[in-house]
Amino acid sequence: MSNELNNIISRTTDGVFEGVAIGGDRYPGSVFTDHVLRYQDTPGVKMIVVLGEIGGTEEYKICEAIKQGRVTKPVVSWCIGTCATMFSSEVQFGHAGACANQASETAVAKNKALKEAGAFVPKSFDELGDVIKNVYDDLVAKGVIQPAEEVPPPTVPMDYSWARELGLIRKPASFMTSICDERGQELLYAGMPITEVFKTEMGLGGTLGLLWFQRRLPRYACQFIEMCLMVTADHGPAVSGAHNTIVCARAGKDLISSLTSGLLTIGDRFGGALDAAAKQFSKAFDSGMLAMEFVNKMKKDGKLIMGIGHRVKSINNPDMRVQILKDFVKQNFPSCQLLDYALEVEKITTSKKPNLILNVDGFIGVAFVDLLRTCGGFTRHRCFKWNLSAFRCYGNIWHYLDQKRLKQGLYRHPWDDISYVLPEHMSM
Repeated sequence: MSNELNNIISRTTDGVFEGVAIGGDRYPGSVFTDHVLRYQDTPGVKMIVVLGEIGGTEEYKICEAIKQGRVTKPVVSWCIGTCATMFSSEVQFGHAGACANQASETAVAKNKALKEAGAFVPKSFDELGDVIKNVYDDLVAKGVIQPAEEVPPPTVPMDYSWARELGLIRKPASFMTSICDERGQELLYAGMPITEVFKTEMGLGGTLGLLWFQRRLPRYACQFIEMCLMVTADHGPAVSGAHNTIVCARAGKDLISSLTSGLLTIGDRFGGALDAAAKQFSKAFDSGMLAMEFVNKMKKDGKLIMGIGHRVKSINNPDMRVQILKDFVKQNFPSCQLLDYALEVEKITTSKKPNLILNVDGFIGVAFVDLLRTCGGFTRHRCFKWNLSAFRCYGNIWHYLDQKRLKQGLYRHPWDDISYVLPEHMSM
């Protein structure tokens, strides 16, 4: 009711100074006369509008205030609930106080009393706005009210969803992706429906080609990716990554924490030489540098040749993983110039030390460069950076699950495997 009353007053006058919704509770916090008398003493208020209802006798107190001259400002009032007389029995209107327990509490009786006391009372609620306007216009004509300047209402912005649907605006994307799209009826990998991926039997290598390169790679390229996954699926429990994962697993950590601890060891010394090897060998080869010149330059600069060297394998104890990949690349790749260049470097380094072989990281790095340069899907400057961390994840996960299956306890390194190098006792 208060919303509608404010609406009526705003449309028929220059606005509402203050509005209070009291309600019809059985034990209200304030009553009509509390606010009517306050408005009477407020200079900014020029007329008072009261909307009462059936039940209670508070409106009669307003009548007394008007008769006694305590309220001299024009009062427009109406009590709703006049339809109660149409019912044969008492009717409860909405809340506790909206019920006439005697004739004097009916809306009709209170409207009559207010009108007799001097308040402006319409014939019905429909005429309330007209009465308010007439009283307001009379006060304006007498100079009691100086109408406030009509300020045009601010333009309400168009609803965002509506404006976007009409194409008037667009929402900037938070980030971009070119890998897959799950919004439609069917999942898309680089634009290819998932059903088509299975229908054409692309396999894991072909699927990774779509996700990693956004392209459908030749069959030999897909096979090579799958082979890389197979030969790097695990490197045993002794290597840094697997060791860290095992220690965390035995300490009761969860899979993600254990896997992360293993992956954090990947760097130039362990598992992370793939990217650096691809960069170093590619730069040397593309610049026309001979293998010997490349080795000498790296030695002069005091830098390690990434992808060269192994802690266990050597020229006399070759890594069969590298041999398997080498045989496949030689037989299936259209060209493997960078690999041949790396093998020339290996001949030089192994002549100095037998374990300075082209390791599996280095081999995959240079072989992938050859793959991207010769498969017909990429220009030379678009050859991608690689990292073996995706491959290393699998092996570390196996080790985590293996430790849980074996119910291994907390790991503690044995003392006999630690060399304690302490300062000598200093006498005082």
